[in-house]
Order: sequence, then structure tokens, then C-alpha cells
Amino acid sequence: LDFLDQLGGDPSKVTDEQLTQNCWSTLKSGRVIPGFGHAVLRKTDPRYTAQRDFALKHLPDDPLFKFIGQIYRIVPGILTEHGKTKNPWPNVDAHSGVLLKHYGLVEYDYYTVMFGVSRALGVLSSLIWDRA
Repeated sequence: LDFLDQLGGDPSKVTDEQLTQNCWSTLKSGRVIPGFGHAVLRKTDPRYTAQRDFALKHLPDDPLFKFIGQIYRIVPGILTEHGKTKNPWPNVDAHSGVLLKHYGLVEYDYYTVMFGVSRALGVLSSLIWDRA
């Protein structure tokens, strides 16, 4: 969502050309494009795909969701052309913010907390099952 703020903040007004120019500026400055690449996966993150399918069903007209679709169309080609990434495909971070914002969580600093809590719950449930 910070990436969108760099483009003016209104997802419905971002053109493909603006997005492309911003991506190249980001890469040339030595930074990464948020929401793309994964340490292990070499294809689109299946969690991204699951969230995208959910959004297609439940919020297809959301402007931010449409913006993520625009990013998904454009960024992998730019990253491939740039040549310094092993995985030019989106990861779960490319989509999770859209869903969290749509459902009312607008404090961006809590997005990482939500991720951490979900991981902790998974670990704790495994611990309980191991001791059962």
C-alpha cells in the first residue's frame, strides 16, 4: 500500500505507464518491489492465488483489488527484464493488504502483527496436538 501512496494514493487513477515508470525507478534505486519474490518458491505463491480467488468472488469491484490485478499484469515482466530476481511472481504480501484494508484494518503497522499471530496460532495448535 505504500507503493500505491508513491503513485498518488488513488488506485483507479494509476496508468500502466505510471506503474511501469515507478517500478523501474524503484529497481534502479536498489530497492525491491514489495509483494514480489519468495526465498523458496519459483512460481506464484499459492497463498496469493487463494487470496486472489477469494477477492474475485467477494470484492471484484474494489478499486484496490483492481490495482493489484494491474500490478500482477505488469510487474512480473519488468522483474524478468530487470534480470536480477529469481522469482518475478507475487507472494502473499502482494494481496493480503487489500483484504485487510477492505475489511477495515487500516493500521498498516498491524499487518505484520496479524501475520505473526497467525503463525503463532499454528505453532501453538501443533504443540497441543503433539501433547494430546
